[in-house]
Formats: sequence, C-alpha cells, structure tokens
Amino acid sequence: MSKTHLVSGGCGFVGRNMVKRLYQANQNDRVIFIDDLSVGTDPNTWLGIEEVRKDQNATFYGEDERLVFIKDDFRNTLHELSRNENYFQDEFKLNFEKFADVFHFAAIVGGRAKIDGDPMMVALDLSIDAEFFYWICRHKPERVLYPSSSAAYPVDLQTDTNAIALSESDIDFAKMGQPDMTYGWSKLTGEYLAHIAAKYYGVSVTCIRPFSGYGEDQDLTYPIPAIAARAANKENPFEVWGSGKQGRDFVHIDDVLDCTLLAMDKISDGTAINIGQGRLTTFLEIIDIFTDFAGYKPTIKPLLDKPVGVHSRYCNMDWVKENLGWEPKISIREGMRRVYEKAVENKQ
Repeated sequence: MSKTHLVSGGCGFVGRNMVKRLYQANQNDRVIFIDDLSVGTDPNTWLGIEEVRKDQNATFYGEDERLVFIKDDFRNTLHELSRNENYFQDEFKLNFEKFADVFHFAAIVGGRAKIDGDPMMVALDLSIDAEFFYWICRHKPERVLYPSSSAAYPVDLQTDTNAIALSESDIDFAKMGQPDMTYGWSKLTGEYLAHIAAKYYGVSVTCIRPFSGYGEDQDLTYPIPAIAARAANKENPFEVWGSGKQGRDFVHIDDVLDCTLLAMDKISDGTAINIGQGRLTTFLEIIDIFTDFAGYKPTIKPLLDKPVGVHSRYCNMDWVKENLGWEPKISIREGMRRVYEKAVENKQ
C-alpha cells in the first residue's frame, strides 16, 4: 500500500464522491471511510465494487481490499483513537503508520428544514469537530481537509437589500458578524480550530467554504434533486419554498472535488477558500431550467410559510482564481441537465 487515507462521513453526498475519487486516483492507496448511516447511504448501493469480507463492523471491498468501510459514529472512533492510537491496526489489522490525507465530512447536515427545524441537534457538530481537531493535533496526518460552509458568512451581507458577492475576507475573526444559525456557528468554530491546529500544532490544514453544492446522486432532502424530480413528473402548479426569488451559488460536486484537491496541494495554514460559480441563481431560475428540460411551463405556487434562510448567498471567486488558478468547469445548465437526466432515470 502506498498511502492510507481517512474519510469521515464517507457515505454522505460529498464524502462518497470523495471516496470514489480517491479510490480511482491512485491504484495503490487505501481508503478507510467511516459513517453511521444516519444520513449517509449504504456503500453497497453506490460503491459499485464487490464486497469481499467483513470483520466486526468493518466491510472490505475489492480483491485488493483497498476500500474499508467502518459503520460507526465517528465520535466513537475518535474515542477509541484517544485510548489507543493504533486502534485501526489492532482492531482491523490494517498495517500503516500514519494517515496521509484526512477528509473530515462527518457532520449533522440537512436542508433548510433541518437547519431551522432542529438547530440544537445541528449544534452537535461542535462536539464532533472539537474531538476531531484534538485527535489530528496528536496524530499529525500529512494533510487535513476541513469543510466549512458558506453558512459561516455573516447573514447581514446576504439580505434582499444588501447582497454582495461574498469574499474570503468577509470573515474576520477580529471583527465578527453573525453566521447562519447553529450550523454556521459550528462551521465558523471549526475554521478557528483549523487555524489553531496549523499555527500551534504544525498540522497541514486546508479549509473550504463550498456554496450550494449539488450533483446527480444527492438525496431528495436537498432542493436541486427534489426540484428536478418534480419537474420530471411535470408538477403543475409547481411549488416553491418562499417566493422563489431567493438565490444561491450552485456548484457541481465534481468542481467542488477538483478545487478541494488542488487547494490541499497549495494551502496548509488553515486558510479557508470559497468554492462556487461566483454567480447568483434564483430558485425560480432553477425551476425554469428544469421545466424547460421537461418541455412545459407550469404555474408557480409560492409556499410563504416554509423556511428559506437568507435571501441571497453567492461568492466572489477572485482569490481562488488568482492564487490557485482554478475556475469551475461545469456550467449551471450542464450540471442541472445531468441532475435532470438522473431524475428521469430514477422515475422509470
């Protein structure tokens, strides 16, 4: 084995896409991914690689057993590691000295209904992240990825009268605004811990602030695949939460992964970067794109009693373009077409 990587939350939307990317990128590396499947999806439904054996709560995939899935709450794994740094070696007979890349996607996440509907449950992310950073400061992996969120940005910069393209400098720990609910606070705290890990413990950490990521395999609790499925069924009238004039910066998961891996090659001090299109697209525009694919023009039915979050959230990508030389490759229309085609396939 060349290297061993760790992906927490490896069966969630971003995590499972990263697991597949890592597995395909290097034919020698091992990927250990952990998920309790409370939100994530069983790997047998998406991995596409043969399961070869089980050992306690670990499942090994592929003849070379380079993919190892451990079904557990990541906090339990962290507790075991705090007692025994060689937990993976002793418990699962995985032979390696230290993790290479560690991707920390384990979190309590969901759409707007989760963020607004159960904010104290979402606040448990604080405990997950605190234990994670405590561990990496002792384990010292080669590199760490901490995914923050666009929710960390001050909400007063995202109103209908004061919406700007959010720049990395709009988060300033010396002069703070209020982030978006407990989810935003937890991610902002995680960014701060990343700075501490890098500055005081010498850990190589990269932080990303993805905006509204989407993709073909995202579940229906998220707006893009849900809207696509309803368009594929030719819903009419077409319901939209709020007025539909609220906007987001939608970015395809393949672009998110490309930018993430590039950033890890170039950033090690905990600096957080935006990942988005740098473009504001309203939900009414999204509905128009999907219904255009479906070949009809429905009546729009606003649901004004539903949670909608901030009015406008999009990013400024100048820093990433100038310092990393990266720009998204997948246009909004191309990405939405991929999602729509998958919705039609699932309908059949």
